[in-house]
Amino acid sequence: MAEPSFYIGVIGNVISVLVFLSPVETFWKIVKRRSTEEYKSLPYICTLLGSSLWTYYGIVTPGEYLVSTVNGFGAFVETIYVSLFLFYAPRHLKLNTIIVVAMLNVFFPIVAIVATRSAFEDEKMRSQSIGFISAGLNIIMYGSPLSAMKTVVTTKSVKYMPFWLSFFLFLNGAIWAVYASLQHDVFLLCLIVFGFGHTQKNKTRKLNESISIDPMSL
Repeated sequence: MAEPSFYIGVIGNVISVLVFLSPVETFWKIVKRRSTEEYKSLPYICTLLGSSLWTYYGIVTPGEYLVSTVNGFGAFVETIYVSLFLFYAPRHLKLNTIIVVAMLNVFFPIVAIVATRSAFEDEKMRSQSIGFISAGLNIIMYGSPLSAMKTVVTTKSVKYMPFWLSFFLFLNGAIWAVYASLQHDVFLLCLIVFGFGHTQKNKTRKLNESISIDPMSL
């Protein structure tokens, strides 16, 4: 009989799929309007980076195949999102976005993987080093929706705040925290505890903004 961590991991995979699919509505609007408008690319670029490294972490770490499968799916989906963003981004933003994508989604993962494989001969040390890097980067990923907060304040509208991304990240953090505890995976647990609280703060702030910004709509 499978251990409880396996079933929790499967549930985590399902919720993680919802996390990765949550921006579909946003990108459907982008495709229909043929413009990224005020939407920010950073949350998706950071998520792609995190997914790529966690996929590798799951591959090289024994017993973490559930981590690699869902993040492999996530890396595929986020690649589509980032590609659409690059295609429909305004000309003055396109070059900067391409540079960020090249640095974070191509150059950095390659350097991280090559560096850890060159520096450590022991597979466990390689796994731990990638886990450490991935945990740090995922903290950035959980904070990336804050890039939209300036737009929220400037426009006095939560239209461009990625609510569903924040909401499903919150659910995702809860279930993966349980999984990490059962697996005694300190890297997963540390980043998820941070992300769990951070996304809850984002959701609360968004709710407060929506209530205080447009009282006439009630």
